[in-house]
Amino acid sequence: MASKTKKAQFDAKKTLEMIEEQFEMFQILNEEGKVVNEAAMPELSDEQLQELMRRMVYTRILDQRSISLNRQGRLGFYAPTAGQEASQIASHYALEKEDWILPGYRDVPQIVWHGLPLYQAFLFSRGHFQGNQMPEGVNALAPQIIIGAQYIQTAGVALGLKKRGKKAVAITYTGDGGSSQGDFYEGINFAGAYQAPAIFVVQNNQFAISTPRDKQTAGKTIAQKAVAAGIPGILVDGMDPLAVYAAVKDARERAVNGEGPSLIETLCYRYGPHTMAGDDPTRYRSSEQDTEWEKKDPLVRFRTFLEAKGLWNEEKENEVIEQAKEDIKEGIKKADAAPKQKVTDLMANMYEEMPYNLKEQFEIYKEKESK
Repeated sequence: MASKTKKAQFDAKKTLEMIEEQFEMFQILNEEGKVVNEAAMPELSDEQLQELMRRMVYTRILDQRSISLNRQGRLGFYAPTAGQEASQIASHYALEKEDWILPGYRDVPQIVWHGLPLYQAFLFSRGHFQGNQMPEGVNALAPQIIIGAQYIQTAGVALGLKKRGKKAVAITYTGDGGSSQGDFYEGINFAGAYQAPAIFVVQNNQFAISTPRDKQTAGKTIAQKAVAAGIPGILVDGMDPLAVYAAVKDARERAVNGEGPSLIETLCYRYGPHTMAGDDPTRYRSSEQDTEWEKKDPLVRFRTFLEAKGLWNEEKENEVIEQAKEDIKEGIKKADAAPKQKVTDLMANMYEEMPYNLKEQFEIYKEKESK
């Protein structure tokens, strides 16, 4: 007689599906710029709404000019940001000056709005050491080039803020590719274990260079990975500045109140290449896909919303554009005037006390540079 199959005492697949179903996309403004979630509207004055739009428009112009300067050979490494303005700028707009930002290499706009002068942002792109020197009062680290490494650092900075009794948070950003790194898991797990005031943002722009998100993980969302670390996670429409602002504002309030870290996945899209270092997005993205996401443009969406409220018009936008162009012109001029970086600078900046085997080389280069 055939043995009966033992019935499973639990359904692991169903448990996973139940978890994944909880991560619906949070949205306030739809693609037409209409409010679809009135109850979640953040408390922003008309002036604050206008300022948020101003920063987003300014950042789009900064991106366009940076790409042009890169092509002229006047900038070095550059990662385009167009399409991610809502994710980057609205998230920063929800922060306070005392908060710390640990950016990835695409997150220069956030630290510019946090206080880094434009000329230093340009020097960072050129690999000049002055581009990594944050001015007094600007709570930020230099953009991290190593994928995901800033997640580990953020957990440590956040724990330091907690131990010092600071009412501030540490926020960091990475892309969907960064969420596949071990540092991602270690960072959110450490922060969760110590209830550190950290905000971890994953800007899911659909591709890690050319690798699509569905090749990164079997999970339906990246936000659900928060469950494993025992911290709150939320999936946000990353092209909706109001939704991004509301999500980060809520995460910050909980963090400073001692409720620990949060993981925020912002669904967005980069309109340009991964970086200006030879990436060709037409090799891995279709024109249909580009067109679909262009309809979700955060600037178009927010502009429509503000125009309907009588808070924005073409004249205001042109003023921002012209101001951005003028600031960028002055910034690049100041960057050009910075002292040329020398080999001895590299050595002196690397070591507080130079190793004996480099002291001789230092003197050799010092003599060469004096001629």
